[in-house]
Amino acid sequence: MKKVLSFVLAGAMVLSLAACGDPGSTSGQAPGSAGSSTQVTEVTGLTEPIAETPALITSAGQSADASMLSAILEKAGFSCDIETSIGADSFDTSAYKTLIIGVGGSQKGLGAAGVDADVEQERVDAVIAKAEEADMTIIVAHIGGSARRGELSDGFISAVSPKADYLLVVAGGDDDGLFTQIASENGIPMDTVETLADVGTVLPKAFK
Repeated sequence: MKKVLSFVLAGAMVLSLAACGDPGSTSGQAPGSAGSSTQVTEVTGLTEPIAETPALITSAGQSADASMLSAILEKAGFSCDIETSIGADSFDTSAYKTLIIGVGGSQKGLGAAGVDADVEQERVDAVIAKAEEADMTIIVAHIGGSARRGELSDGFISAVSPKADYLLVVAGGDDDGLFTQIASENGIPMDTVETLADVGTVLPKAFK
């Protein structure tokens, strides 16, 4: 009787496992894994220049990163205008061919500019829309590394980066794969550099 009972219990366990699915199967995978609709494919860097001067740098998030980006490029002999808080109404797209956005949020910077994150995002969205309407090249650069990540910055990153024609990220800023996923899902070329100094070498190569 005990043998029969054991056999029945064993059969029930097999049927239960079959109904729930094998934990090692591809069903119920986490986002980004094989077979998932958000699967991250290989991301490639820029293979040829896509942008032209003159270029304008603005901020998305009012961190110091946009100004730092301008200083790095200036030191590398690549000069751009910079208007960290430019609005769509004052954005003369006829004067520029490329928009470079230094993305990174700063509560201190937002406070100094007299805006909150929502108002800043509305400004950036309007500037991007105007740049797209003028068929300008849009480059998004995140140069703050892991220190410039977090809820505030990530909101700007997620809203702005998918609109880019090219993404440039300093190592550490993509440790969680956020930029890689955005680049993959939107077919955007992306380069990752190790240091801030490398930005001054790599970014000018995006220009014809």
